[in-house]
Amino acid sequence: MPAPFTSDREWTFGVEPDELWERLAATDDYREWWPWLRHFDPDGGIVTGSAWRCEVAPPLPYVVRFTIHFDRVRRHQFAEATVDGDIHGEAQLRLSDVRGGGTKVRLVSSLQPTNPLLKGVGRVARPLVGWGHDWVLDQGRRQFLDRAGIDDGGFTRG
Repeated sequence: MPAPFTSDREWTFGVEPDELWERLAATDDYREWWPWLRHFDPDGGIVTGSAWRCEVAPPLPYVVRFTIHFDRVRRHQFAEATVDGDIHGEAQLRLSDVRGGGTKVRLVSSLQPTNPLLKGVGRVARPLVGWGHDWVLDQGRRQFLDRAGIDDGGFTRG
């Protein structure tokens, strides 16, 4: 099995954690914000015990289908999840106050392909698959800012 694709990203947004969380919780808007999200069933939102069913089409010749199981959520602070489907692993999202205003968001994930096709692609074209993963994260952030009405308080890529 290929090694997991890991990421550790930090972003700063120019709104307080409560406001940012409320925009993130607006799951009815996700398909409008993110056109590469081909299917999305948020099953109750960002709450402990919910399971989001997703289908993502990065600009590569494959689609990734997976479910995000929210294992622990503390509103306005963090969400910890397990991911299953074509990819498997864990992800954490943490929000914290920025001195002087704003919110720091940290997204940490470790995911590996389980789908036989994606496993094979992950072995022979790992840089391409890594690029697709990074593209989804980077586009997701930019599109969220553009469409959710959130100010960009700065950007740090970890």
